[in-house]
Amino acid sequence: MNLQKILQNMKAGSVKVKVTSSVLNIALAADTMSLSTIFRRVGLKDLVSNASVYSGASEASGGLNLIFRRWATKKTAGSTKNGRDSKPKNLGVKKFGGERVIPGNIIVRQRGTRFHPGNYVGMGKDHTLYALKEGNVRFERHKLSGRKWVHVDPKDGHVLHPIYADAVTIPDAESQLC
Repeated sequence: MNLQKILQNMKAGSVKVKVTSSVLNIALAADTMSLSTIFRRVGLKDLVSNASVYSGASEASGGLNLIFRRWATKKTAGSTKNGRDSKPKNLGVKKFGGERVIPGNIIVRQRGTRFHPGNYVGMGKDHTLYALKEGNVRFERHKLSGRKWVHVDPKDGHVLHPIYADAVTIPDAESQLC
């Protein structure tokens, strides 16, 4: 018999084929064909020599019965609770005691008022302390309260506001009445 007749017999239902994971099981229902003839024609002698992996497949429907099984190629990924991180805030003292600063230099980046602004030091809305004048940074700690202050000692010395520049700095002894 040639291959066309075998395929016709398969379509007619006299030969049933079940394919499961690279193992081919051929069952003959016709008496006219022998098993060795089909193996020679199709060339599947080595595949049929292996034992069947699956049993109990439905062969009652007749015709060509091909069953393909597929396994997962990748495990399912579970969710993780890690893997997030925030950007660094770069907090801390940027200019230490005795360092030169110019107006606008950031002295301390902080959350809250760990350091308080002193002379010629301004404070931003996020509590960042910055220099208002050119000079040297000086840190001070109050003896009683323990509060820390940051000052800038100006390069040119302390300059009074123009309103107070006209006032007499040394009061006369006669004008003071006790």
